[in-house]
Amino acid sequence: MNKFLIVLATMLVMSIANTQKAAASTGRFTYGQAGKLVPVWYFVPSTANSETPILFVMHGVNRDAERYLNDWLPLAEKYNFVAVCPEFTRKDFPKDSDYSQGSVVDENGRPRPREQTAFSFIEPIFNQLRTVIGNRTERYQLYGHSAGAQFAHRFLYFVPDAPVTQVVAANAGWWTLPDTSIDYPYGLKNAPGVTKDSLSTLLQRPLIVLLGTNDIDPNDKNLNRSEGAMLQGIHRFERGNFYYQYGKRQAKAGSSKFGWMLATAPGIGHSDRGMSTFAAKWLFEKK
Repeated sequence: MNKFLIVLATMLVMSIANTQKAAASTGRFTYGQAGKLVPVWYFVPSTANSETPILFVMHGVNRDAERYLNDWLPLAEKYNFVAVCPEFTRKDFPKDSDYSQGSVVDENGRPRPREQTAFSFIEPIFNQLRTVIGNRTERYQLYGHSAGAQFAHRFLYFVPDAPVTQVVAANAGWWTLPDTSIDYPYGLKNAPGVTKDSLSTLLQRPLIVLLGTNDIDPNDKNLNRSEGAMLQGIHRFERGNFYYQYGKRQAKAGSSKFGWMLATAPGIGHSDRGMSTFAAKWLFEKK
């Protein structure tokens, strides 16, 4: 009888341990580089293993990474991917351009050292996350909404060798056009490190331009109304379509393979929570 109870107790402990191991979990760590700190929130689904895909989710202008993570929790659990949300705080990246444009140039337009740019944080955060959660994947996916979409599409320009398999840029307020004859940041003229060859490579990358069909408010308080932005359209939906078609024409003119896709989220306005469902389908269902 005692042996039976011991075996039963052992089985119960093992069952509890396995349940705990399989439970979904959230966590946070901080990555520091070049005197700047980036808090990182992440979520590991209950079905995760060492090969589970990793998706970076880039927040908008409010620098609210934790809220973005909460938007993506049910989708990460449903599709079995690790969601990671770095936060580029106003303390260390005070201007909007320090985040959405990657801080690649200073206030005088001079190139910053690579380790000081916002784009340079993604790779080491990816490596640190893998160590923290025991993940062995070698590539990741990248999603950004609004200011995060600005970050995401420009990331491809300035980190052309990044091990990213797919990028979704959703509802960007305005775009950097793939054109080396237009001054940066509206085009790529004088953009540090960007050449015609790297531009040709960019046009072949798997970028999904995802647009909410109801993101059509021309008076949105956060909408860029500069001359360069207004040339792209009067609201985000127009500007996203303009950007996609511009890239398509550039690829044709340069005889490049065109790797981008245009997708819409019917009935969705300027909402990460609304866009996330459509983005997850494109990333984890569409082939």
